Amino acid sequence: MASIFSRIRAGLAKTAQQIRERLNADADVAPAATPAAASGQTRTAGRPSDIASLDALEDALLTADVGLGATERILAAVRADRAGSLRDRVGRVMLQILNEASAVVPNGARPHVVLIVGVNGTGKTTSVGKLAKVYQSGGQSVLVCAADTFRAAAVEQLAVWTDRAGVDLVRAQPGADPAAVTFDALTAAKARGRDVVLVDTAGRLHTHANLMAELDKIRRVVARVVDGAPHEVLLVLDATVGQNGVVQAREFMGASGANGIVLTKLDGTAKGGVAIAIADELKLPIRYIGVGEGIDDLVPFDAAAYIDALFTDTW
Repeated sequence: MASIFSRIRAGLAKTAQQIRERLNADADVAPAATPAAASGQTRTAGRPSDIASLDALEDALLTADVGLGATERILAAVRADRAGSLRDRVGRVMLQILNEASAVVPNGARPHVVLIVGVNGTGKTTSVGKLAKVYQSGGQSVLVCAADTFRAAAVEQLAVWTDRAGVDLVRAQPGADPAAVTFDALTAAKARGRDVVLVDTAGRLHTHANLMAELDKIRRVVARVVDGAPHEVLLVLDATVGQNGVVQAREFMGASGANGIVLTKLDGTAKGGVAIAIADELKLPIRYIGVGEGIDDLVPFDAAAYIDALFTDTW
């Protein structure tokens, strides 16, 4: 299987190509280390180069949906920091931005309960199946709860993915109370000694008062069954929507308690810089990224590999 770096690089190819096209006109080839050097990695890009114009850099970052706030922060930092090439300086501040968004540290409770939330069409249900495979491949036993009881197709779709991942699925009849289904799933997970429970909730907008109340009920139920649960609330965002994803994330943070991001469809967009915008504006960690359509194409987010993927062979 390809390394995480190579898969992230492939997923970000369109974004990296767009950055390259924006910068090529102003690039002067000069030796420089890759941004990953700031994190202790030793990779060296094939043809690193420096950029004569900060205007070109600003244009490239904004086009890649890094966002205005993060772009201004990056530009201010590289103007103030004169150590190393421009590429190195950009890499350092981007790593700082991404590392400021810290992921939730597991409290050791078992099962570890993860709620998956988001709007319809983001790849939420398929991401649950892929995330189950991530945990299962890491040696952890997984149970998935189909708590989207209003959309029958979602349950059937989830059943296909959990079968591919080789993990348990707890489901109920259409129209059943999602909180009751979740309770049954957690009870089953405890009885079977499962390490992780992934709860696939119905797609919703933060403005759907009844659905948000339903989600709050699910949160109360899991808190009664498992200490400290839900331990993570992962919001699935479609990378192709760019800055609209930042708006969605902000809204879901308050409405659902989202404390991490699954960023899907990176391989289909040139807006992969939105990960920087989310981390800078909201301090929400990117936990996983989708780099393809296969069961193994959801990978843990690696900040240094992400930055390297944006800039390798770019400047």
